Amino acid sequence: MNAFITAAGAYLPGDPVGNDEIAARLGGVDERGDRLRRRILAANGIAKRHYALDERGRTTELNEELAANALRSMLGDRGYIAEDLDMLATATTQGDLLVPGFASMVHGRLGGGPMQLLSAAGVCASGIAALDAAVAKVRLGDRERVAVVGSELASRWLRASRFNGGNDTDAHFLRWMLSDGAGSVLVEPRPRPDRPSLRVDWVRTVSLAHEHAVCMRAGTDGSSPAAGRTWQDMGSAAAAEQAGMMLLRQDTSALGALAEAGLKEFASLAQRGLIDLKRLDHVLCHYSTNAFRDIVFDQLASTGAQIDTGRWFSNLETRGNTGAASIFIALEECWREGRFEPGQTVLLAVPESGRFSFGFAHLTCVGPEAPQAVQVPERAAVPVRESVAADEGNVFARLDAVWQDFEQRLDEVPVMRRLADGESTLDDYLRLLFNLRQQVADGARWISRAASNFSVDHFDLRSAAIGHSQEEHRDFMMIERDYAACGGSIEAIRNGRKNIGSEALSAYMFHAASQPDPVGLLGAMFVIEGLGTGKAAGWAAQFKEQLGLRDDQVSFLAYHGEADDDHFAKLQAILASPRVDDAAADAIVSTAKIVARLYALQLEELDNV
Repeated sequence: MNAFITAAGAYLPGDPVGNDEIAARLGGVDERGDRLRRRILAANGIAKRHYALDERGRTTELNEELAANALRSMLGDRGYIAEDLDMLATATTQGDLLVPGFASMVHGRLGGGPMQLLSAAGVCASGIAALDAAVAKVRLGDRERVAVVGSELASRWLRASRFNGGNDTDAHFLRWMLSDGAGSVLVEPRPRPDRPSLRVDWVRTVSLAHEHAVCMRAGTDGSSPAAGRTWQDMGSAAAAEQAGMMLLRQDTSALGALAEAGLKEFASLAQRGLIDLKRLDHVLCHYSTNAFRDIVFDQLASTGAQIDTGRWFSNLETRGNTGAASIFIALEECWREGRFEPGQTVLLAVPESGRFSFGFAHLTCVGPEAPQAVQVPERAAVPVRESVAADEGNVFARLDAVWQDFEQRLDEVPVMRRLADGESTLDDYLRLLFNLRQQVADGARWISRAASNFSVDHFDLRSAAIGHSQEEHRDFMMIERDYAACGGSIEAIRNGRKNIGSEALSAYMFHAASQPDPVGLLGAMFVIEGLGTGKAAGWAAQFKEQLGLRDDQVSFLAYHGEADDDHFAKLQAILASPRVDDAAADAIVSTAKIVARLYALQLEELDNV
């Protein structure tokens, strides 16, 4: 099942505060402190920001209120109310209270019905962590509408009363950097029908805390907290405050290392085929200062990467640094201004200096999902390139012949013939799910085995296999949910055995995956992904129409009818590459023939164990 961002909202408290107004709002700036302020502001490039503080430095709104307002903005964008949500994932550096969790307080402020909650702790990257959880729950089919919100009320940490007249550079760096605000997105399993949505292709978060000391911190008097030397170990909160433990500090000397570590993580994603810098249409990167952005640009350029800085978006200068909320506030501005067009790709990137964490998300803009009547062609389109060379030696022409034979065999399989004739039964569908599940459960395992057997000469195929394994390893769970949703027993399907066709297919796939550089498995992917892009959506539509099923009862077939289009496009690109020489083509076509025959046998031998 896919996950889509279908709405966005933001909330920034009060009027924008310019650079010359900050000192008056936060107070306590002497001549030396003012010089420090000007130097920091010149480096970070922020011109305006928002504070939930009035002119006398008093808090005007709680952090939970900022979050709730951003959520209401997002819900209004989608035309929903709080009662429509079934999960809320929140992210913040510090909530209003020590206990309970921030999500509970935001839920209480927002209202709505019973829902699952998640409070993601951390600093800037906690927003991506909350998004990751939301996407995972939607993809699993456990939740239908998940709200994600990042919110920060940093200004309470920045007032003059906390600084005791000192000019601690590491603390003042953040004092003139941070501000308040909240941003929110909605995650759903389908695109919205009235405007483009953003499909979430993947989300990745990583911590490098095992390699780095604490960089951004509060609650200690040093960068390496020791037993008995945190704010909770002091005689009182006042004593901790007096010792300077309640200041937010940033080790500014570590920012260069943070940029370098972030670029290594970026390069790792690119090496695995998850990022193609040349094909990214939009990059929304959170950073605390323009100096950090310049380091990133310079280091990318030094590697020979072609950087089109016009594709990089940041509203740091006009919205300020709002920590966990920043990436969503930036996304909301792009969303509201209509910057994303169907087919375009978007990368979200968030470095976190707390103890070196990073969050990334890759999105693809898709058009509105228009309601469509059930239309199933008499013959599914052959899933090969539109222009196939006429000579029979062309790998695409040879695979086309394999597909035509495979399709004819499928038409004669009893369960498929009854479906085509409009005579399928619920028992047919349950038997199909039951039998498919036993073989599909092995899918990610043989793909992983194949990945481990690719040499460095086929590193791109190894990377593609690893990525595909990550996407496929829960497919059998989708089948189980569909089976249970149709009245089947989870215990029964999990304890089921492979039929004789499934046994043969799985045994062959593991055998082929165990060979050195198993390039021939591209032929297996041609057949299996071809079923997704050429058949699965039609089968899902027919079962729904003939049996009166719901979306949650055909999610496995429907998902592959959509997701396998992208998988198949990547496969076609590999098949068209120079690495597919005559020997590789022979292996690919041979494997495709075997897998096509065994897959059809699997469907012919339902329940024959």
